[in-house]
Amino acid sequence: MTAASEAWKISSPADAARARILVARLTAQAGVPLIERARFLTTLTARLRQCLEQGGVWELHVDTRRTVVSDEHGRPEITVWPAGGPSHDPSPWQLTLPCPEPARPDMPDSDMGETALAEAFLAADDDTAAVLGRLDQQEELVRFHREELHQTNQGVLALHAELDASALVQQELLDAERAARSEAEKARRLLTFLADASAEVTASLNHEDIQRRLPDLLVPEYASHVDVWLFDDEEVARGAHRPAAAVAAARTGRPQHAGAHPGGLPGVDDLPPSALAPAQPLLCIPLTARRTLGVLTLGAPGPRFDPDTSVMLVELTRRIGIALDHARRYEQHRDIAEALQRAQLTDLPTAEGLLLAARYQPATRGLNIGGDWYDAFTQPDGSLLAVIGDVTGHGLRAAIMMGQLRTALRAYAVDGDSPAQLLTRLHRLLRHQQPELYATAAIARFRPGDPTVVWASAGHPPPVVRAPDATVRVLSTKPGVMLGVPLPYVYEDHSIELAPGSTLALYTDGLVERRALGIDLGIDRLARALSSLSTRELEQDLDVAADSLLMPLLYDSEHDDDVCLLLCRTTPTPPTSPSQDVQADVPCMHPRHPE
Repeated sequence: MTAASEAWKISSPADAARARILVARLTAQAGVPLIERARFLTTLTARLRQCLEQGGVWELHVDTRRTVVSDEHGRPEITVWPAGGPSHDPSPWQLTLPCPEPARPDMPDSDMGETALAEAFLAADDDTAAVLGRLDQQEELVRFHREELHQTNQGVLALHAELDASALVQQELLDAERAARSEAEKARRLLTFLADASAEVTASLNHEDIQRRLPDLLVPEYASHVDVWLFDDEEVARGAHRPAAAVAAARTGRPQHAGAHPGGLPGVDDLPPSALAPAQPLLCIPLTARRTLGVLTLGAPGPRFDPDTSVMLVELTRRIGIALDHARRYEQHRDIAEALQRAQLTDLPTAEGLLLAARYQPATRGLNIGGDWYDAFTQPDGSLLAVIGDVTGHGLRAAIMMGQLRTALRAYAVDGDSPAQLLTRLHRLLRHQQPELYATAAIARFRPGDPTVVWASAGHPPPVVRAPDATVRVLSTKPGVMLGVPLPYVYEDHSIELAPGSTLALYTDGLVERRALGIDLGIDRLARALSSLSTRELEQDLDVAADSLLMPLLYDSEHDDDVCLLLCRTTPTPPTSPSQDVQADVPCMHPRHPE
């Protein structure tokens, strides 16, 4: 045996056992892993036993550098490659056991006891081989389960990836749903505000009132400030400085945005920032109806205008323009109707033993002007007719019809007809000329020196009489049908004696009728107010007494209808005061309609 290799003659089981023990020691010293060493040794044992069964003498050569077991010819037969190798030698472990020529059969064996022990020793590797076989099976099973586990892990990872992707998609859907809900809620809020604001601005027929409401509606949520530029408003236009964007909106009829950065608002042109407000974006929207009425200028409530909000503001401005146009037209129509109405209210005449005072007030709400009228004129026989009436409907048509009735009444009165006859003729006229228009009227005739007053009514509220002792009486006789009702009718005259100092009040329903109260309650209020007037007030100035009478009846609420009042006061002697000889024009008590 040299330093590099050793050789043994193997001719018996004992030699094989000693060789096996030697190789086991060498592999253990070389640091071969336990499992690989066991595999190596069991394979060696099986090969040695196979060679012994074939008989003969064998040589075992051991290369200590490579741990190679080979025959004398060096022909490899069995090779074991363990996993890894010793740290001092990276070469694999190799076992070579050839099966040489058969040995001589007559070779003597060693001691039988030693031989049996060696064979038993060699046979012990059978159990090791069986254990290694089961170990191989278990390792195969482990590899199989490891592969299954790997596949399962891959599936789990794929499932987790799918779950993550599904969660991401679900989150995106939730975000999209939240955004859609937010947009829907924003649209609902804008539409609700648009409807409420439109109702607010269209509820008024006064253009100044509409302008006053705009800041309360828009500031501070939708604008920092509001400026209304109406072209017809000379007082505002005189000396006012307007942003260039407002001028551009007035010239082009298109909304204009002025700011340091483009607004990108739908349907709105972008302009540079305004010199009047360089740090604040402005939105200038034309107020249009049949024509451009002006420009609404809004300051941004924040750093910029929201695009959806700007669409709502443009639509709201369009509705504001329509409301302003309606208010302008209404005011013009109202002014024309009131002017026509006043033009047809005559000066009160003077008569012996009689003082007259009248008041007319237009409606304070709505276009309810043009139907109420009063008149007083003398007849050829010296008598005086006091007339009060109310044409159904309002506006220019009612004012024109009122003028026609007044003219026809004066023409019929020339024939000397009684109040009832005059009403009958007016009823016939109206029924044939205006079949869809009706009117009420009351006529009272005063004769100089005669205390008896003859009167008749056509569907009109009853006259009220105040006696000299301040007692009040309502002449609630059957009034007859309204003028113009499509059926023939003949009115009746009524008479009453008025002592000197008595006051007869003729009025229209606008004085006594309210929506929340019945007309009877209003007549009672009038009677109490007439009774509360002092006798001195009635004697000194009947015009002042008329104002005092209207004040408690009209101060507490707006009235939806015209109001006419005609006071007729009998006197014991003809008036001598110059102020009583000529009555002045009837002034208007309402501050919006000065004389």
